[in-house]
Amino acid sequence: MHLSELKKMDLNQFKNQLNTELEQFIELLNTLLPRYSLLLNKLNLTKSEVTELGEIEHFLIEINAKISEIKSRLDHDLFGHSIDIYYKLKRKALLGDPNAKIKLDKMREVFNESLKSETLMLWN
Repeated sequence: MHLSELKKMDLNQFKNQLNTELEQFIELLNTLLPRYSLLLNKLNLTKSEVTELGEIEHFLIEINAKISEIKSRLDHDLFGHSIDIYYKLKRKALLGDPNAKIKLDKMREVFNESLKSETLMLWN
């Protein structure tokens, strides 16, 4: 979906659609994982079961990589965007913009609370 399509769609509709698709993904995964576990723990696999186990394992590795990529992108995009806004506000505040100063102070409070609650990762 492109940004132009998101503007047309109500944010609540977008959230609902995304949540529905994530729930479907979880349901499908919950269907596949028991089969994988069963095959993994079975002592005498047939040739077709060995093939199936290998295919499932390969597929799960691919899914894991995609999930990691999504998480990494979310973490980096959210963090990067926040830092970009922070420094733009800081420049405006230093130039004397009172609204920027208020927003900057609020943003610092949010960052501080995130650090205290350990929901913000520090990259060193």
